[in-house]
Amino acid sequence: MSGNTTGKVFKVTTFGSSHGVALGAVIDGCPAGIELRVGDIQKELDLRKPGMNKITTSRSEKDEIQILSGVFQGKTDGTPITAVVYNREFDSSSYESLQSTPRPGHGDYTWKSKYGNYDYHGGGRGSGRVTVGHVIGGAVAKKLLELLEIKVVSHVTQIGDIKAEKVDIKHIESIIKSNPVKCGDPEAACKMEELILKVKSEGDSIGGVVETLVFNPPVGLGEPVFDKLDADLAKSMMTIGSVKGVEIGAGFKVAHLTGSQANDEYYVTKNGEIKTNTNQSGGILGGISNGMPIVVRIAVKPTPSISKAQKTVDLNSSENVEIRINGRHDPCICPRVTAVAEASVSMVLVDHLLRGGFIHPSKIK
Repeated sequence: MSGNTTGKVFKVTTFGSSHGVALGAVIDGCPAGIELRVGDIQKELDLRKPGMNKITTSRSEKDEIQILSGVFQGKTDGTPITAVVYNREFDSSSYESLQSTPRPGHGDYTWKSKYGNYDYHGGGRGSGRVTVGHVIGGAVAKKLLELLEIKVVSHVTQIGDIKAEKVDIKHIESIIKSNPVKCGDPEAACKMEELILKVKSEGDSIGGVVETLVFNPPVGLGEPVFDKLDADLAKSMMTIGSVKGVEIGAGFKVAHLTGSQANDEYYVTKNGEIKTNTNQSGGILGGISNGMPIVVRIAVKPTPSISKAQKTVDLNSSENVEIRINGRHDPCICPRVTAVAEASVSMVLVDHLLRGGFIHPSKIK
């Protein structure tokens, strides 16, 4: 199977499955000299860890990270960084009855049709749990972003029909830490939590929107035509299994605007920097960053594993059947997706920073 590696210079290969022995990532292309410790990766993994509150799955994995290579005396040494998380608490028994009955909304049918030998336990390699590898790669990437004081923050802006209206961007990090939904609008966060718990009690799930912001990006990231920064960001977000749509800046709203409304007009600051009065482009023009905050928005579908009865087929008998999915699942995965979205964006940014010469590829001086 190909397709498990991302990046041209900063390359991240992820491995593992939902109910396998372990999951992890190999990061190749990270310069030597970056201080990197277990805690740097663990704090990022803790943000997507299951079983943290009542709106997430009850599967209580500790997700304790182990660094196997690429770090010497607390710093990266320029060789491949390998890090793993061992699966400790999984129950495969509830999946035995689903061997031949693909779950609606999952990749069971397509994966089995393509590969034949498919690990149906928890969705195998197609499970959302494999984003552990994303977060490991993103954690290392964030250490490199710190060198240039670039900050990446993701927050939930919508759950179902409930939207965040008043978001204080200056204090967004502290606000999203104060509620389990990871929403920057405290009032909306309470309503979102109520909605998630409601659909959970009904044996259902709900989707939403996650927005990722990049503060202080430099001008010049992106390699047109086929490696535009926004193109690479869109692809990285679509590697998150539950994402069905990506917007940059104003996104689909530009379809309702005139040119004069959509164009971001320029001005010169007192410091001589060139900025724009608005940011409809989401910090990217012509596939290249323009120095304004980068804005990426993703539409996250409802968790397909629900306890309500659903219609499917039995692949062995070719008959129409009905199934009920047991096990432990998130009623809404948007809060945990924020950590994965940050990681995905961070990996793309670092790859382009290295390709563009903003960071020395061999060692940090």
